Amino acid sequence: MAVSIGGRALEAVLEPRLALIEERLRDAVSQSDALADATSRHLVDAGGKRLRPRLTLLTALLGDASRPEVLDAAVVVELTHLATLYHDDVMDSAPTRRGVTAAHEVWGNSVAILTGDLLFARASSVVADLGPQAVRIQARTFERLCLGQLHETVGPRPDEDPVAHYLQVLTDKTGSLIATSAMFGAMFAGCKASLVQQVANFGELAGVAFQLADDVIDIRSDAATTGKTPGTDLRERVATMPVLLLRRRVAEGGSDDDRALLAAIDGDLSSDDALAAVVARLASHAVTDETADLAREWSFRSIESIANLPDGDVKDALITFAEALVARTA
Repeated sequence: MAVSIGGRALEAVLEPRLALIEERLRDAVSQSDALADATSRHLVDAGGKRLRPRLTLLTALLGDASRPEVLDAAVVVELTHLATLYHDDVMDSAPTRRGVTAAHEVWGNSVAILTGDLLFARASSVVADLGPQAVRIQARTFERLCLGQLHETVGPRPDEDPVAHYLQVLTDKTGSLIATSAMFGAMFAGCKASLVQQVANFGELAGVAFQLADDVIDIRSDAATTGKTPGTDLRERVATMPVLLLRRRVAEGGSDDDRALLAAIDGDLSSDDALAAVVARLASHAVTDETADLAREWSFRSIESIANLPDGDVKDALITFAEALVARTA
């Protein structure tokens, strides 16, 4: 389902500006080199929810949303997000993204990684025109994105709780950019610092909720709905929340079914049939329900974080945004 961020009146305000952002995204990724142009446009042309620029446009309505910097900031956060997708798909060996063949499957890993780097460079070029503070925020966000990916790749230390480690990974890898998206909108609309910080906190918490919901979707939705192959993380041995909760159950005793499922997850998942069988078993397991509950908990925390925002359509839309992140099926 598409993630709505408000009623018809707000959508009527936002949709024309989102159309402008689509035009700017295509301009921003265009390259004089034919190969670089094709690879850079690959995921832009595939579409997407555009959650991050939508959030930027929404929080800008708390101030003067007509400022031109708001649109530039929205382009920056989506370019940054697109760049991370090229890298993530290489690291996860994901065959599809947004319903199309992943870039690394078409052009190879090296070209996909370099394309992600090109998009980061374009994002940096746009953010440079927004001033030193925006550059610092973007640099700090990029650092957290890298740290989140690094810590996910390396895994928790022997003395570290795997669940707590994973939540920190999500905070850095997903929450940081959604926080920046919300922050940029309010900041470039001229809102006061306390309000900017509130929406940044909201974005970070909502980002974790979003990713926890993705962990459930990866197991319970089909490729036709999500545009991604179910169970890709399982095959690549990327521990998501349902698997971490299952490992905790087994470590604390667990049932025979728990142990059998974990053994299957740790077994050979190279064949599509083996992967599909494990995905089906995990989809009906209680740990996936627990992950969905955690997603709702983080969504509720994000809503609590904006309790002091002025009442009105924008606050209502942010609440709807947070609720919709965990109610979606794709």
